[in-house]
Amino acid sequence: MSAHVDHLSFHQATKFGFHRLFQYIQGANLNFSRIPMTKPVLTSIVPGSGPLNSSAYSVRFYLPLKFQDDPPVPLPEIHLKPVRWAGHCVAVSKFSGFARDRNVVKEAEKLVASLARSSWVNSTSAYSVAQYDSPFKLIGRVNEVWVDVDGSELDDCRSNGIQVVRNAEPTLTALVSPF
Repeated sequence: MSAHVDHLSFHQATKFGFHRLFQYIQGANLNFSRIPMTKPVLTSIVPGSGPLNSSAYSVRFYLPLKFQDDPPVPLPEIHLKPVRWAGHCVAVSKFSGFARDRNVVKEAEKLVASLARSSWVNSTSAYSVAQYDSPFKLIGRVNEVWVDVDGSELDDCRSNGIQVVRNAEPTLTALVSPF
């Protein structure tokens, strides 16, 4: 399920999108179904595509398997839409702490710079941030930056599912994403 948010701030967009998605899983859907929370909360960022050349954001929850074929329809006032992602390859870099505006851009730039020094091709400035922990967890937080890579030449990505390439920093992981 996805919440589109036009906002100038990653942190605020994630907060607003999460709130709408949380309402949905708490029963703000036509079935009044309560849906278990899943991990990660994924915020996709497309720089320059929002108002005044700011970023546009999509905040997503994955639905548990039992809801994927026929998800409950969200109430219209929370402005959500179901989204299915085709399998694709992404480069992943893990980082700790809270995901905030100042560090997500830095982490994404580090990953893109690392990709530029590798055989992996990145053709977009868009990226996603996966957050795995509750906001109440203060220590040992796990986040990832995901950048789409061109998998057409990466047979291992397509056939094996996961391949790890170690560079100086960060570690790049290509995977077929089953969303």
